[in-house]
Amino acid sequence: MSENHLSDLRFDSLTLHESVHAGIRDAGFEFCTPIQASTLPIALQPSDVAGQAQTGTGKTAAFLIAAYQRLLTNQTEAPQGQRQPRVFALAPTRELAIQIAKDAETLGKHTGLKVGLAYGGTDYEKQRTTLVDGVDLLIGTPGRIIDYFKQGVFKLDQVQVAILDEADRMFDLGFIKDIRYLLRRLPSPEKRLNMLFSATLSQRVLELAYEHMNEPELVRIEPDKVTVDRVRQAIFYPSNEDKMPLLVGLVREIGEVRIMIFVNMKREAERVQDYMEANGIHASAISGDVPQKKRQRMLTDFQEGRLPVLIGTDVASRGLHIPDVEYVINYDLPHDAEDYVHRIGRTARAGASGNALSMACETYAMSLPDIENYIGHKIPFANYDPDTLPELIKPKPRKRKPPQRRGGKPGAARRPKAR
Repeated sequence: MSENHLSDLRFDSLTLHESVHAGIRDAGFEFCTPIQASTLPIALQPSDVAGQAQTGTGKTAAFLIAAYQRLLTNQTEAPQGQRQPRVFALAPTRELAIQIAKDAETLGKHTGLKVGLAYGGTDYEKQRTTLVDGVDLLIGTPGRIIDYFKQGVFKLDQVQVAILDEADRMFDLGFIKDIRYLLRRLPSPEKRLNMLFSATLSQRVLELAYEHMNEPELVRIEPDKVTVDRVRQAIFYPSNEDKMPLLVGLVREIGEVRIMIFVNMKREAERVQDYMEANGIHASAISGDVPQKKRQRMLTDFQEGRLPVLIGTDVASRGLHIPDVEYVINYDLPHDAEDYVHRIGRTARAGASGNALSMACETYAMSLPDIENYIGHKIPFANYDPDTLPELIKPKPRKRKPPQRRGGKPGAARRPKAR
């Protein structure tokens, strides 16, 4: 972590429970990041916070430290029976929920408080059993939490801290009705500490904050420009025909380091993976259709260096906490200029620098003026020689399952109804 990424505020100068300080030391934290330095003094008062922060800026530690401090200094005699959640944290994706829980285990190791996860895709009975046994911190995605709540697996009437992470992505994924359903089952806003974090504090996010929070203080760190300034950027102008050979050539030239490739559509992610594998480059595409256990194995392999190239769309890759990504390649320029900043920020985590290569092809070059206007400068031009591009081996076509028809076997025609 580079020093210029940190503020002058030391964690040991904050008035925190000793068990929280012990967790902070275990995590190796000494100085606060800007979002931590701005939000922790407010949340520890305690007062509600709505913060603008991206993944990788330290926001997770900020809201977890405030949550642990609240519980440890506001101990109330629990009703008889099952232990009920007192911290309630919602995330838009299962990967982000899992990462928050891992950070909670580290920071809360000495507190004696129990963490429980609820997310879709896998481990239904295992998660349910943990929650039935009772947890202090409930972390998860909206759909699975609503499922368990409606079954009576836990109650939400004892929640003292409510956290919404990546609120803007919650809107993008269509979770807003689920969020409002759950927030209305919590104690009233003035009876709990509320913390909301979002990459942008847009009007719709602020409306959510003012509806379900108690006069939150707004904190804007403006991380976008900071992130962009730490990334070495370059842009190629290939024809659509040259794009794939150029991509394979770049990945070969870069070598065995962590590379994330972004595309705009899931089908294109699969196509890029197939071409990579056919031409001797180990790569995997991450999407919402990949089973959860396979996704987790894929991410672990990428983090530990066994998988050099990870391919994904903005939706599939948002919320993934992956350190030490050295290169981001925008195979497709994104439609939204903000997504460009989110993408290249994958390679500038926690104050590090990184590299971002982009392709302004015939299909997506129209997005470039908006991106350059948003980041405030021209992206340096990178040249290539079409005659030196590699000859590619074409991958075999994928075997796709025939569509499942209701009332019959896959691909089987339905019998006409008798008249």
